[in-house]
Amino acid sequence: MAVEIITREAVKPSSPTPDHLREFNLRLLDQLAPVAYEPLVLFYSNFQQKFTVAHKSERLKRSLSETLSRFCPLAGRIKDDASIECNDFGAVFVEARVSCLLSKFLEKPDAEVIRKFIPIEIESPEELTGSLVLVQANFFACGGLAIGVCISHKVADPVTFSTFIKAWAAAAFHSGDSTVLPIFNAPSVFPPQNIPLSKPAALEFMRDRCVTKRVVFDASKVASLQVKAVSESVTCPTRVEAVTALIWKCAMNAARSNSEHLRYSILSQSVNLRKKMVRPLPEHTIGNLAGYFASCATECEVELQSLVRQLRKGLQDFGENYLKKLGKDKASMAICESFQEAASMLPEGTVDFYVSTSFCRLPFYGIDFGWGKPTWVTIPTGAYKNVASIMNAKDGKGIEAWVTLTEDDMAFFERDRELLAAASFDPVASDLIMPMSSL
Repeated sequence: MAVEIITREAVKPSSPTPDHLREFNLRLLDQLAPVAYEPLVLFYSNFQQKFTVAHKSERLKRSLSETLSRFCPLAGRIKDDASIECNDFGAVFVEARVSCLLSKFLEKPDAEVIRKFIPIEIESPEELTGSLVLVQANFFACGGLAIGVCISHKVADPVTFSTFIKAWAAAAFHSGDSTVLPIFNAPSVFPPQNIPLSKPAALEFMRDRCVTKRVVFDASKVASLQVKAVSESVTCPTRVEAVTALIWKCAMNAARSNSEHLRYSILSQSVNLRKKMVRPLPEHTIGNLAGYFASCATECEVELQSLVRQLRKGLQDFGENYLKKLGKDKASMAICESFQEAASMLPEGTVDFYVSTSFCRLPFYGIDFGWGKPTWVTIPTGAYKNVASIMNAKDGKGIEAWVTLTEDDMAFFERDRELLAAASFDPVASDLIMPMSSL
């Protein structure tokens, strides 16, 4: 499948940034974020004839320009280790032509092809010197559209990403939500420290020859997993806990099958800090406001119930040890302590480290630019092993996960009987495909 770049241009804010807002201070969590872009691709298929390529492109650029005027740091550039210069340089907007039908692609979405729909490599170092927002509008031969968006991880966590995308779509659709103003007061809660904006060395050990697979759990299988995961200490496992625990279990079994030694396992997850603060912050507070907690498992703790207990315990321990400090002039200390603790757990010898990120609470399937809601939404994957990205399926009840493991581990993982009983690998997305006449 060929994806041909047609045009590339800068989209600047529709109105200049006032002088008093020309500098935006990063917060501690921005500094600690990896050098990478947060990616997202939204697929749209059900277009009326009035929506030509030129019409769609112009609507996206106009509304993006309006939105950047309210999210002024995202139109700027990182100036040093502690601030962004809000210079209105703008976002990059790319138009591309895809040489196939959207329906054909949706029959079996492929991770490598999906990465062609975003305008920059996820781990690109350009994040520190170039555009903080990049968009690629991919026009299929049938009239379908895939909008690939990348936002710098130094200024946005998934919640901020969602806030920006919703505001952009609302501006395109002329809905009342376009008047929602982002809030930029997080630096006062997490003031910056003397930390260089470089890639954490801890991430390098996660590079390897990897394979990424799409794993889909339908609603009934998710509900069954939740029932199986019930225990005395966790009487109501969440959908995400049940699915994450199963993926973790099967990944651990695969790693141990390829090792001569019993292996200790650590899984890291993130939590939205906005509502966890002593004085909660509004959801529209912009920046990196995600904390990270770790759950640990020994070779004896490989059953679904015990892993769900470890996931719940990791979150509870994070709350008891760190969240109680937030909002009490100890926020920066608490965050540094949590990162130091995570660093102390990094793999040495017979320890496996996994990262799972859930996007299930983010309403990406409601993003409407004026031509209907997405047919499919997905998160492109990066180059690191032992990573799982989890999203709601389109029905809001099932779950889709992109899982990246080493080639050897994936060979075992995708044959795991318990996993195959609960999920499908790279299924034909029949529920996403529109009739060929409409695509």
